[in-house]
Amino acid sequence: MDEASVDRQLVHDELEAARTAFHELLDAATDADLRRPTDGTRWTNEQLLFHMLFGYILVKPLLVLMRFFGRLPRGASRAFARVLDAGTRPFDVVNYLGPLGGARMFGRRGLGAAFDRVIAGLHRRLDAEQEAQFSLGMHYPTRWDPFFRDVMTTADLYRYPTRHFEFHRRQLTLPAGPQAAR
Repeated sequence: MDEASVDRQLVHDELEAARTAFHELLDAATDADLRRPTDGTRWTNEQLLFHMLFGYILVKPLLVLMRFFGRLPRGASRAFARVLDAGTRPFDVVNYLGPLGGARMFGRRGLGAAFDRVIAGLHRRLDAEQEAQFSLGMHYPTRWDPFFRDVMTTADLYRYPTRHFEFHRRQLTLPAGPQAAR
């Protein structure tokens, strides 16, 4: 894909596929399934589902940062990314603790409803995006997430949360977990 543009329909399809998969995972899970540990994380399935939702929630503030830093000289976002990378340890703590409270606060129904709202908002935002915005780029803290690249564009940001979702989906130990992702 050309970084200066984005196949909007592809992104819409990815968002809907993730939304459908999220609901299938929730619907197939019992309360005991949601409390079970995941494979490769310290979270329960419910906590990891919140973390997966949070990947989509983050897109909106990341787009705001992109609109700011994407218009500045590239060195500004490089310096910002270096500062964030230097703060990886505190970020990791917050990144771990957030889903502990988030899953408890939202619960099963709240997770599904929140996922629907966030995806609907991303659909609207994507439709309203001007073509020129897709080529804005900035540096990212690559130590924070394996799916952050040194430089990402707005087009990359719209695809980021689904890559994050699919990675973590394989770590779930739910009835529709890893088998559905393969």
